[in-house]
Amino acid sequence: MKIQESGEDYLESILKIEKKKGTVRSIDVANDLHVTKPSVSRAIHILKHRGFLDDNEGTQLILSTKGREIAEKIYERHLLLTDFLKQIGVSETTAAEDACRMEHTLSDESFSALKAFIESNLH
Repeated sequence: MKIQESGEDYLESILKIEKKKGTVRSIDVANDLHVTKPSVSRAIHILKHRGFLDDNEGTQLILSTKGREIAEKIYERHLLLTDFLKQIGVSETTAAEDACRMEHTLSDESFSALKAFIESNLH
């Protein structure tokens, strides 16, 4: 099932917050993405409906297996692209911003080739 870029951003945000804090609430996502709480509520509803988040009764957001796979894929891309751009002289802020845009549009083939190149030549 195809997911929109904004959905990928929400899943990635949930994963990042989970890694830092252990638990994730809607307000954490709103703060991380600099969006309103109603925007997060709408996105969470859609992500749950499409099976990317587990349905729980509490306030905690929990990635489903399918949601975690997407979040980890996007997060890996973000980290690798940010690191690569910084290594070639891009400022940290610009590298992170550009990586955020690139992580969604780069094909799996191009990402795999770029990852292999970076791992064999730059690390």
